[in-house]
Amino acid sequence: MKFTMRWFGKKYDPVTLENIRQVPGIHGIITTLYGTPAGEVWNKDELFALKKQVEDNDLVISGIESVGVHDAIKIGNSDRDKYIDNYIETLKIVAEAGIDLVVYNFMAIFDWTRSDLAKKRPDGATVLAYEQKLIDKIDPNNMADLMNEKAEGFLLPGWEPERMAKIKELFELYRDIDEEKLFANLEYFLKAIIPVCEKLNIKLAMHPDDPAWSVFGLPRIMTDKQKLLRLVNMVDSPCNGINLCTGSLGSSPDNDIPDIVRSLKGKIHFAHIRNVKYNGPRDFEESAHLSSDGSMDMYEIVKAFYDIGFNGPVRPDHGRQIWGEVSMPGYGLYDRAIGIGYLSGLWEAITKR
Repeated sequence: MKFTMRWFGKKYDPVTLENIRQVPGIHGIITTLYGTPAGEVWNKDELFALKKQVEDNDLVISGIESVGVHDAIKIGNSDRDKYIDNYIETLKIVAEAGIDLVVYNFMAIFDWTRSDLAKKRPDGATVLAYEQKLIDKIDPNNMADLMNEKAEGFLLPGWEPERMAKIKELFELYRDIDEEKLFANLEYFLKAIIPVCEKLNIKLAMHPDDPAWSVFGLPRIMTDKQKLLRLVNMVDSPCNGINLCTGSLGSSPDNDIPDIVRSLKGKIHFAHIRNVKYNGPRDFEESAHLSSDGSMDMYEIVKAFYDIGFNGPVRPDHGRQIWGEVSMPGYGLYDRAIGIGYLSGLWEAITKR
């Protein structure tokens, strides 16, 4: 495993590259051009400036998370080919920068969804949480406003204001899109993109849906083992793979994460490893990475990655807010650094054993 940390750029992230480079075991940064709307071709100069900024701090960009997929591609309308062409141009710029990993997702309208961005735990730490009975009380047209209000001025990736301002229009666009149509549009996208990835030597990594079920009646297609296998078999290529997120898939206790990892041997390009605590049906909160703090066996998960010979980049995902730190929800320095220490300790013990 090559341990990395997500960084949101100097403009948005109170955690600095200087902070990150002091975390033992860090190999690189996972980042993107924040502020670039999905569908636009990336600015080459901005990406190279970001690359230089990272490298000036003795780090490297280990992957791009994410290059957003425009809604026209997801719903398959007449504009999708234009936006696929733009996506290809962005991939060329990413490859020119020497970056060989690109993450994306195919979630309809909303990216990751939570009912609380700062649920207080008994020890005083706060965490991201999801409670279905609270979600059911929310008008989806107001969801973006509520999320951004709870973010207290910090960036929320996947909840970009320019998209959320069109929320009613987006719901209308997705009105006739079910899982099979979304899968068909994903296949169309991959058949256009993967041959380009092969030429550019870019690994394309799908992030699972979060949480792993339909929210507000919208289709979700990356929620379990069978659907992930359907994705990687849709276009058989070493470039077509998964960003295995244990927390997103782990939101459903029906998902056996070690089994999913083993079933995707050779197809996992990148991993988010984190823990969740189940409180009831479709009611969970995020926890420390330590197994006993949540409901997942992190040793068995890390061992599954070892068993398949995984040697790609990994990052701790959402962390708790602890010790009075003020940061983006889920992305403070302290708990993610603790998470890296715990995961790297597991990895060292498993590899030496």
